[in-house]
Amino acid sequence: MAGFRAYRVLCGGLGGLFVLSGLALTFSFFRSLMPGAVMSGPIPMGPGGVYFIAFTGCALVGWGGGLLGAARRPAAGRTVGTLSAFALTLMALVRIFAWVIGDYAYLGNVLRGEAAIFLMLALAFVWLRPPALPEVAAGSQAAGG
Repeated sequence: MAGFRAYRVLCGGLGGLFVLSGLALTFSFFRSLMPGAVMSGPIPMGPGGVYFIAFTGCALVGWGGGLLGAARRPAAGRTVGTLSAFALTLMALVRIFAWVIGDYAYLGNVLRGEAAIFLMLALAFVWLRPPALPEVAAGSQAAGG
């Protein structure tokens, strides 16, 4: 049961962080629509970039909600963890490619650090994945699957 507890903490903590980050990104989009508002940050953005930030925020709220649901019933939310590991690995690869290409050199080693964190989280999702529910496995065998 220690594995369930660790998986629940991982899903719940990361899900809550994703929901809060998504809400903050979505709020920043609406803040940028105010008259005279200027978006500041390490990466210059125009109207398209700000729109993408809002879209990313909405996606993070949905992803975080799925993780929070998986934290409530870990054995029933195994797919959320598996797909989260896949998405985190893709996010790490994007950062490594951006770092290798050098277009974001002004960010220093931030991209490598983020990639390492994403890969560690993905590994945690794989290691802590709960076993399948017995009734789900029995039902698929009875159906011939």
